[in-house]
This record gives sequence, C-alpha cells and structure tokens, in this order.
Amino acid sequence: MLTVVTNNEDTPAALVVGGSLIDEIVREGARRMLAAALEAEVGAYIAAHADQLDESGRRLVVRNGHAVPRQLLTSAGAVEVHAPRVNDKRVDEATGERKRFSSAILPAWCRKSPKITEVLPLLYLHGLSSQDFVPALEGFLGTGAGLSAPTITRLTTQWQDEAKRFNDRDLSSVDYVYLWADGIHLNVRLDEEKLCLLVMIGVRVDGTKELVALTDGYRESTESWADLLRDCKRRGMRAPVLAVGDGALGFWGALREVFPEAREQRCWFHKIANVLGALPRSAHPGAKKALAEIWNAEDRDHARRAVAAFKLAYGAKFGKAVAKITDDLDELLAFYDFPAEHWIHLRTTNPIESTFATVRHRTKVTKGPGSKAAGIAMAFKLIEAAQARWRAVNAPHLVALVRAGARFEHGRLVERHEPVAVEGRAA
Repeated sequence: MLTVVTNNEDTPAALVVGGSLIDEIVREGARRMLAAALEAEVGAYIAAHADQLDESGRRLVVRNGHAVPRQLLTSAGAVEVHAPRVNDKRVDEATGERKRFSSAILPAWCRKSPKITEVLPLLYLHGLSSQDFVPALEGFLGTGAGLSAPTITRLTTQWQDEAKRFNDRDLSSVDYVYLWADGIHLNVRLDEEKLCLLVMIGVRVDGTKELVALTDGYRESTESWADLLRDCKRRGMRAPVLAVGDGALGFWGALREVFPEAREQRCWFHKIANVLGALPRSAHPGAKKALAEIWNAEDRDHARRAVAAFKLAYGAKFGKAVAKITDDLDELLAFYDFPAEHWIHLRTTNPIESTFATVRHRTKVTKGPGSKAAGIAMAFKLIEAAQARWRAVNAPHLVALVRAGARFEHGRLVERHEPVAVEGRAA
C-alpha cells in the first residue's frame, strides 16, 4: 500500500501521526482571517472617533491591548481568538455612563458561531441526547468545550423562553396576505405519544415569508386550530386573503369560524398522495401525468378540461380516487384567481414541508422522557434558522395588490376602467 509522507520540518509531529493537517490548515486560516477582520473593525472604530479629544488634547478612543484568548466554536472547528480591545473614554450625556465598543463580528458573549448554534437544535430534534453532544462533535470541532450536558440543558431552557416570547408577540403591526398551515408529528423525547405541532407560515405584504405561529395541538383537531387562530386574532392578526393546507386538517373548520372571509386552497402535494393511495401501483405513472395536467394547467378552464379527462380515464374503475379531486375541485383550483407568479407558491404547503422534511422522516426515539415545551423550543429554533434562508415569493410587488382586492384573470391583473364625466356626459 502506498503511503504519502511529508518531509516538511514545520509540520507538527502530532498532525503527521494522528491529526489532520488539512483541518489544522483550515483552522489556522480561519483564525488569521478572523484576527484580521477584528483588527480592521477596531481600526475603523478608532479612526471614526479620532477627532474626539479630552481637555488635554488626547484622544478619547484608543487601543487597549488584547483581551484574554478564548476559543470560538466554528464550522471550521475550534479557533482561538485573541480579540483587540478598545479604551473608549467618552461619556453618554443621556445616561452618564461610559460608552463601550461592541464588536459586530465577535460579541463579548459569543462562544459559538451562528452555524454551530443552528446545528445544536437540529441534532437534538434528530434524537441526539444532551449527554452525546461532546463525543459526537468533539472530533469534528477539535474540542468539546461549550458542549457539555449542562450547557445544552441551559440552551434548551433559553430556547423555551424565546419560543414563549415569540408566541406572545403582538401581531397588529404585520399583515399576512397568504397563510400556509400544517400539522407536524414528531417523536421528540416523548415516551407516550407523538408531539403534534401546529405550524403557520405567512407571506407579508412585502412578499417575504415568516413564521406566524408554532404550538402544540391535539391531533390537529378543529378545536386546537381554533384556539391558535383565536389567539392570533386576539393579538391583532388580520384575516389572510388565502390559506393553504391539507384537506384532512381540522384547520378548515377553525378558519371558517375565526376568519370566515379567508379563501381556501387545498395542498396539491397532499392531494396527489391521497389520490395515488386509492389507485393500484400500476396506474400511478399515468395518474401522475394526468394530475399534473390539472395543477400545472395554464388557467382554470384548461384545468377543468384536464379534470374531465382524468374522470373519463379513471372514473369507471377508480371512483374513489376521482372523487378526491372532484369533491374539492373549487378549493384545489382557487390559486388560479391569484397572480400567475404566485401559483407555484400557493399550490402546496411546501414552505412547511421542506423545513420539516428531515424531521418528519425521523424514526429513532431518544432514550428518556422529554417534554412538549422542549420539543416546541427545538422546532422553533429549527424554523428560526431556516427562516433566514427563505426567499420572498415571486413578483412580491403583487402581494399588496392581492390584499387591496385587485382582480386577476388567467393570472394577470385586470385593469379597472372607470367612466370619466366630460362636460356633463359620460366619456
């Protein structure tokens, strides 16, 4: 067997024998880049206040050596940081307190990069016990510092508090035009039954997506959804123009009770699965193509003709499968009354499905009992991390027109032509 041997005398012996030279190079590069960025940040801060002097003509903002070295957990592993310090002698006139320099790159409290903080709740949701974090991640990060069981426990408590504050926030200042709703079942450190999460994600008037609400419910019942919607309404939430969800949800009865003016759109992702479940496997390829002709049609008229063709092809033998489409047809085709650019977003509950895809497929249950509060907190942190990567809907400028009640035909905005009076007669 061939062996690669390095003769570089500068290479530490420990790295050649049992360590990873590549990982060490990456960590060293990360350390140097971070050090340079911190030096540049401090230099810019001091330069910006170079004109502020005391009575003796000395600068009020100067360098003050370096802080005590500390380790920072990053995706490149553990990196030692030797951050520069600033002596800011200025006094805030309003409070009478000394002003302080605060690094935007490396806050004083920071011991883990945001990416590492994002990984921890995800691993917890997937069943990694708090006792297993150190042995699981120590080899990857190069250290187990900051990953002890008490540290993870403190983090989960902090996440629970954050989730509670989120669910109590005021909603009167935001307007969700579109709303996706779904129930997510998770085996998260629970002995007796699964945790059912009721999740709502909305689209604001500016076209951006964000988490609206996240709480536990009893088997996606109508009353559980009604309690959530009533709470959101009490905190100032307006009725959405269109809500998207699975046809089996108790959500729809709750929506009609709390926000009766909201329109309904059934999720095609769930509907296709339900239809295929009522068909033999040999019929799946043809049925998938026929269903795609419906939900991917260029407008409602073509979609209805595709429904008629689907019924003609499968109605005689598989009436139950066809009924799953025809019974909910109006709700399945509601998205055609909205901008064509938004159709791709409104046909499914994909924002929720994609976020929880890996969690949905989890089958291993962790040892020991847990709590619903912990499960909600973990899911909240998972969505919070994913939310930063959600992109706005296509043509976001059209969302405001939808809220304003503009009419769309075949996916296009219908211009309104008002009669204009000219010298006593209509133009």
